[in-house]
Amino acid sequence: MPALTPATIFLDAALPVQIIVVALIVAALAAVAVTAKKVASGSHLTGGSAYLSALRLGAPLLGLLGAAFNGLMMFVALAKFGDQPINVLAPGLAEAMFLVVMGLIVGVVGVICHWIVEARVDRAVLRA
Repeated sequence: MPALTPATIFLDAALPVQIIVVALIVAALAAVAVTAKKVASGSHLTGGSAYLSALRLGAPLLGLLGAAFNGLMMFVALAKFGDQPINVLAPGLAEAMFLVVMGLIVGVVGVICHWIVEARVDRAVLRA
């Protein structure tokens, strides 16, 4: 059995799980881009704060939703095929935890980006 790495977990995952992981990665990159745009805009207050605010809570929930979906699929398979050894269940468990961790990482990125933007907005408003 090959070693479980983030890449092998992703490549062996079901299509809905892969879509969730890609969506989380794109969301994190978009958060960084929105933050960079807002910081570079100088004294102009541009949009994007609502996206960052939503990402703070939305990303962990999306990761949790993916993990719950994965767990549901594992339990359906267990009900269909009966007891399985832990080495058969381990990839599915790793996939579920991978989704939770990805959601939390993107949520942390969202929180940090939101703090940066809010600090910049506070400075701009207090100077006016």
